[in-house]
This record gives sequence, structure tokens and C-alpha cells, in this order.
Amino acid sequence: MGAGLHLAVALEGTGWHPEGDPDPARFTAGYWVDLVREAERGLLDFVTFEDELGPVGRLDSVLVASRVAPLTTHIGLVPSVVTTFTEPFHLSKAIATLDYVSTGRAGVRVRASVAAEDARHFGRRTFPEPPDDAAHAEVLAETADYVEVLRRLWDSWEDDAEIRDVATGRFIDRDKLHYIDFVGDRFSVKGPSITPRPPQGQPPVAVLSHGPRVHDLARRSADLVFTTPKDADDVRSTSAEVTGLHHFADVVVFLDAERHRRVAGAGGLASDAHVFAGTAAELADLLAEWHAAGASGFRLRPAALPDDLVAITADLVPELRRRGLFRTAYEAATLRGHLGLPRPANRYARGVA
Repeated sequence: MGAGLHLAVALEGTGWHPEGDPDPARFTAGYWVDLVREAERGLLDFVTFEDELGPVGRLDSVLVASRVAPLTTHIGLVPSVVTTFTEPFHLSKAIATLDYVSTGRAGVRVRASVAAEDARHFGRRTFPEPPDDAAHAEVLAETADYVEVLRRLWDSWEDDAEIRDVATGRFIDRDKLHYIDFVGDRFSVKGPSITPRPPQGQPPVAVLSHGPRVHDLARRSADLVFTTPKDADDVRSTSAEVTGLHHFADVVVFLDAERHRRVAGAGGLASDAHVFAGTAAELADLLAEWHAAGASGFRLRPAALPDDLVAITADLVPELRRRGLFRTAYEAATLRGHLGLPRPANRYARGVA
């Protein structure tokens, strides 16, 4: 790990404060484009787009990311997807398409769900209410299989499979397209994909983890993991459990003191992640401490959008730069490049073990 830390923001509606202004602009493309361009002005590594199946008015995360992609140039775009009810073949080509549209800046955060109400949207399976340990174990195993299928499908075209030879009329070299022949408990996929291998080879896969069982999934299947530590000791112990991965600690941020006083007076904000309220300098102190404890980066959840996002880019980022903790320019063109992740070799290419 170098001296600098990685920085991302999690975009959710009009912010992570549940009593935030329900601005109808969130249903417009311009709203999301403006947010991501603001994050890009701060040279952040990536943004995530939240998604879920509950009764909350929202747009589709992958489609939002695809709309934003051609109007941005460097920042990574990582939609969240509930994989329990979606087919891996469809998601593999959606994320591959996003990687092409963004010229190598796509990623995906995979989410599992054991919610009975989510299952009822699709009608193909059921879960107990409340969900039991067996249901949790089932969907975690299924998610690991799901990610394996994504990666195999992304590799099912070799990088030079496209010939595009007008003289012979050959578009592809069929010997460089591969069946993936995956068989699991929930699905079997023959392949190959209908989309050529993405620019990054395999777009980075992320997981949000709150404990050992999902830590195990992250170690098996992900490139980066988002966690929710409460203090530096928690960061230190969690980092030891997810060693080998890019570890991003999630923090809900209020950089508007007056708004936080109003929330605190109403009983505070309950969150799975640590809730910070204070100045940009105080937040920089916290991030520096947690970075030293083992977090390679941070996924900040702005309490109110766009206000807290603007405070991150205009106040926090310059403070981190003054301390030598954050970049002054983008140094790569892809999300893998921002994270220092190599482009993976294609498992099906000749000579690859």
C-alpha cells in the first residue's frame, strides 16, 4: 500500500439521510450526470450507484451508470445489483457493455437478498420469514457461483477473437470463443457470451460485508470489499480478515454542522456504517487514522446530495492533498488502473494456466 488512500462515494437517491429532501430531480439523467461529474472533479476513484428491490422509488443502477458513462472521462462507475433474482448471463453482458461505453471504467457490486418480499417480485423462489441461517448460506454460495459465471463469461472471448476480415467475410475466430460449461445448484450456463471480452478483461467485483460469512465470500470472489467499521481498532481487525483485497471502509458523512444538529436533536441517524459529523479537516483526521490502521480506501456516503458531495470535493480532497494522502491528477484511464489492479489474463487463452 502506498502513501495515498483511495476515495469513492456511494450515491443513493438524494443522500443517506432518511429524512432528506425527496427531490424529483433524482429521476432525471441530468441529476446523476451532475453528481458524477462533481465526484470526477475531485479525482475520486469511483462512484457506486445503490439499488435494491424494496418499495423505494429509484432508477435502475446499471442503466444510470450507462447513461453517465459517455459524459464522464476518468471516474469508475460501479452499479449495485441484487444478483439473487437476476440471471448471470444478462448481468455479464450489461457490465461488459458498461465497460465498453465507459472505455474501461466499469465495476459491479454484487448483492444477495433473502427477503421474502423481494422474492415475491419474481415468483420463482421463496424464503422463510424471517430468513434462517440455511437461507443465508444458500444465497452466499449462490453469489460465489454467480461471480464465477460472470468472470468465465467475460473470459469466454479471447482478446483477439475478433478478426473483422472484409476480404474473407470472417468476423470472429471461432477457435477463440469458448464454452464455459458451468453447472451449479441454481443455474447452469453453457456460454460463450455474446459480448466480446471487456476492455478491462474483467471489471472489478465488489462486495459489502458486515461480518465473517460475507468476508469469506469477498475473499473468494471479489476484488474489493466495503466494510462498516466503527473505530480504528475495528478497521485493524477487519483488514486482517480481508487481507489481499482492496478494503474500503464506509462512512456516512455530514459536513454541514447545522443539519447534523437537527438530526441529532431528532434522535440521530441509525446506520450500519460509522456516522461522521464535523469539518473536512476533522474528517481528514479520521481517514488518516483509519488508513494507517489498514483501510486502503474509503467509500463515503454523503448524507445530503449534492451538498455533502460538494463539501467532499471542495473541502476534504484539498485537505487530504495538503497531507500528501490523495492524488493531484488521475494517473490511469481505467478503474483497474486507479486501484492498481492488473488486467487479468484470459483463463481460456492458450498458454494460460
